[in-house]
Amino acid sequence: MAKKERGAPEINASSMADIAFLLLVFFLVTTTIDVERGIAVKLPEWSNEPPEEINLKQRNVFSVLVNAQNQLLVRGELAKIEELRDRAKEFIMNPSANPELSEAPNQAIISLKNDRGTSYETYIEVYNELKAAYNELWDEETMRIYGVHYSEDLPKDKKDKIKAKIPFVLSEAEPTAFGEEAK
Repeated sequence: MAKKERGAPEINASSMADIAFLLLVFFLVTTTIDVERGIAVKLPEWSNEPPEEINLKQRNVFSVLVNAQNQLLVRGELAKIEELRDRAKEFIMNPSANPELSEAPNQAIISLKNDRGTSYETYIEVYNELKAAYNELWDEETMRIYGVHYSEDLPKDKKDKIKAKIPFVLSEAEPTAFGEEAK
């Protein structure tokens, strides 16, 4: 008797496309994509009219300039980023009634100006230090008045009272051309 030769067994691949599609859908549904939130900044409302001119007392303006070499000039003096938070807090609160510092916390204005050559990391560090100064001041004031920390649990009306007393006012000027501040 002659033996029949057997061929290689076949695998039914008709459902492979279905399985691949289901795996694709599974991974698309279960994968999370991290989205960077950025910096939350409230912009002024748009207007076709030019803004009214406001005369500010120079003593109420805490000017911070960052040049293309990422150096800080705070109120006309070279400074380090590490000093910025404490200097901003002292300027805003003016505990010693210094005539060179702001008249009151609700009149203090932080003016930030960058050079187009300023690194993004330095900009973020400076912005974070200025924001942290306000966060610490709000926390200290909340502890002084209410005896609790300024946090997510604090009722909105109490937060509003603290922010009315110490408002976060940060004015960002148009960046200068690359290296222009050095001239």
